[in-house]
This record gives sequence, C-alpha cells and structure tokens, in this order.
Amino acid sequence: MDTGIVIVGAGLAGAKAAEALRAEGYGGPVTLVGDEAERPYERPPLSKGYLLGKEEKEKVYVHPADWYGQHGVTLRLGTAATAVDPAGHAVTLEGGERLPFSKLLLATGSAPRTLPVPGGDGEFVRTLRRLGDSEQLRAAFRPGARVVIVGAGWIGLEAAAAARTAGAEVTVLEAAELPLLRVLGPEVARVFADLHRAHGVDLRLGVRVEELRADGVRLGDGSTVPADVLLVGVGVSPNTALAENAGLTVDDGVRTDQHLATSHPDVFAAGDAANAFHPLFGRPIRVEHWANALNQPAVAAASMLGKAAVYDRVPYFFTDQYDLGMEYTGYAEPGGYDRVVFRGDVAGREFLAFWLSGGKVLAGMNVNVWDVTDPIRELVRSGRAVDPERLADPAVPLGEL
Repeated sequence: MDTGIVIVGAGLAGAKAAEALRAEGYGGPVTLVGDEAERPYERPPLSKGYLLGKEEKEKVYVHPADWYGQHGVTLRLGTAATAVDPAGHAVTLEGGERLPFSKLLLATGSAPRTLPVPGGDGEFVRTLRRLGDSEQLRAAFRPGARVVIVGAGWIGLEAAAAARTAGAEVTVLEAAELPLLRVLGPEVARVFADLHRAHGVDLRLGVRVEELRADGVRLGDGSTVPADVLLVGVGVSPNTALAENAGLTVDDGVRTDQHLATSHPDVFAAGDAANAFHPLFGRPIRVEHWANALNQPAVAAASMLGKAAVYDRVPYFFTDQYDLGMEYTGYAEPGGYDRVVFRGDVAGREFLAFWLSGGKVLAGMNVNVWDVTDPIRELVRSGRAVDPERLADPAVPLGEL
C-alpha cells in the first residue's frame, strides 16, 4: 500500500521535488517537512538581489503561497524531523509524531560552519544561510557601518559587495593567500582580489583569527579589527545526522547512486546534502550550489516512481558582485588541472577562463560575457582534447574547437 512520499527539507530541493512528483503524475500523498516557519525559498537571493534590496521578499519563494494546497502538498513547517526509520518506513517529528512513507527524500541541505576559536559561537556572530539572516544583514549594512567578514568564499565576497554597495566600511579576513583560492586556483582568484580592492574593501589575506568579540576580531598578530557587524562565512557542512543515525551510508554527504538512491532502496537524497555518483566523472561528487538543488529533484522524483532517471548534468554556479557577473560550468578540483587558458580581456574583467587537464576542458568560466554556457558545457561533457591556442583565440567559435 502506498503510504505516500515524505520530503525532509523544505528548501528549493524539497519544493522542486514535490513539484516534480506532481508533474510525473504521482497522485499519492506528498508531505514536505521543514524546520523553518517560512515556506520554501531560494537561497541565492539572500546574498545577492534580496540582500542588496533589489528584490522583493515574494521573489525569493519557490512557489506562490497557494501552490501547495492547489497541488495537494502538505506543508509541515516549523517542525524538525528527529529520526528516520528506513526499515519501518517512518519519519519521526519533534514531539514524537511518526509520518509513514513509501519513499523518502532527504533534502536536508547544509549548515554554516563555525570558527573553532573563542567567541566562535557567540550570539553576536552572524551567518548568512536563512532568510532571517539576510534580512538582519540588509538592515545592518548602512553607510559608515564597520562590517567585518571572516572568510573570502562566495558568501563572504557577495556579502562584502552588498555591504560596500550600501556604503558600509568593509574588511574581509581570509586565511589563504587569495580569496576563492581552493575553488578557482591562483590564476583566476586574483581577479576577485583585485575586484574587491578596487571597490574599497580592506582585503586582508593570510591572516589568522584568534578570537571573535562583540566589538571586533582579534588576529594572530595581536591586532584587533573593530566591527559593528561581524559575519562569518567559512563554508558549510552537509546536514547528514538524520541519515547517519538511520544507518545510511554517509561520506561527505549522504551517498547516493546516479539515480539519487541512498544505501536503502526507498530513501533518496538531493541537493547540498547529497554526495551523488556522477557518470561523467566516474565518482561521487557533492556540489553546494543552486543548480543541484534546482535540477536533482526531478531525477529523484522520477527514480522514486520507478523510472530509470540519471543525474548527469554538468555542475554550474554563478555570482554577481558589483559590476561583475560570472557563470562557472564544470568541475575542476584543486590540483586536478595543469593549465588555465584565458580568452578575452582579463584586466577589463570581460573574459573566459578554462581549466584544462591533458588538453581536456574540465571547467569554464565566463565573466561579463554571456550566452556561452552551452558551448562551454559541451566542451566539458565531450572530454575531447582542444588546442590551447585556438581556445584562447576569441576569433575561434567555441563550437568549432
């Protein structure tokens, strides 16, 4: 007997899974469980348009408020799932209620990491993961405010751009010698260092944070950086406690096959929490970006309904900072490439960059150059070797490489 499908995690991935189930023709009960009181919303605007005050709140939601009722999706918001019983096919909610399921999707997302220093978990430390976080920061980013951001990853830099745009004085503290070094490598990371310094950010690299205080940050050299607003953006960790306690295979996320099925055949995972086998790369990868949360749920929904669906999309993410817009397509790990090839005007921040290994394009980035993601994706997917000189020549169409 079909007891319905339960989705734990009421973010973008969970909401899109519910949508996909109905689109696939599933007519059974669908219950979406989330620990936030807000209905499902997208996270990119929280550090981009919504944080900048360019987007209204209604724009961040995945669906209109009445969509769930119209499509027979039960929302259990403001309610945390506390346990999963795969053998008994039930999810336990806080308070002890058990929700039965025939199939279960874990779309539990990720949580911001804290700094393991004195004050690292202080109430004055802000993170940027939830809608309320973005609203608090938007109110705090004002002319003259001293904003200190620990961590020069995507969230830290996007928040820095929003704060500077609002007129705040911004200091970014980063332990590595360049921002985004692990993601982009030194060749391209310098572009973002130059970008933020050109916009007045006090970017301090290679620094060690010793203590977080309500009034600032104490560094390893004994100096203190005063702060009115202290934001920590040092990455996220996948929310895997439910899966681990349920006996599912967990390894840097909830391990799944290419169909997004976990080690239990009736439990699936998608989004930030899923470490999914990727046929193109021949191994599991976990990608903490919007595109996975947007696109994986359709495959998970089809798989839950017994269809032969495979998730093999090329990873993709984007950022907007000041006057720089960027899209990144592919997957290049630190130390996994042997060359970076540029095409266009790097100094003018209007260019393409390609990460190569053995002549094959692993990933490509377009900066203030548009409508090229499709040919970049094809280069990555093809796995064919290219001529680096032709790759660098703007006169050679990408489709002819």
